[in-house]
Amino acid sequence: MTAVKAGQGHGGDHVGMPETIEAWKCVGCGRLQADRPCIGVCTDRRVELVEAADYAELAWRVEQLEAALALIARVTPKPEALAESWSALQDRARALLDAGDAATR
Repeated sequence: MTAVKAGQGHGGDHVGMPETIEAWKCVGCGRLQADRPCIGVCTDRRVELVEAADYAELAWRVEQLEAALALIARVTPKPEALAESWSALQDRARALLDAGDAATR
C-alpha cells in the first residue's frame, strides 16, 4: 500500500481547500484505509472521494480560467489596440483550454 495525502497543485495553497485526511491506498485494488479512534457512537455512510492532488489540479485550473475571464470582463483596451488585445486574450484562452484537453487524455 502507498500513503495518500493532500498534495499541492500548481498554485500552492488554495482558498477553500476542503479538509483532507491521510489514508493508505492499495496499489492493486484501490482500497482505502484511514483508521480513526472510535468513541462508540459512529455511523457508517457511503461517501465519494477525490484524490487531493486531482482536486488541487482542478482548483488551479479554475483559478486560471477565472483570471482569463476577469480580463475579458474588466479590461477595456484602447481602440487602437483592440485587435491585438483580443488576439492575446484568445491565445491565453486557447492555451488554457489546450492544457485542460491534454490533462484529460
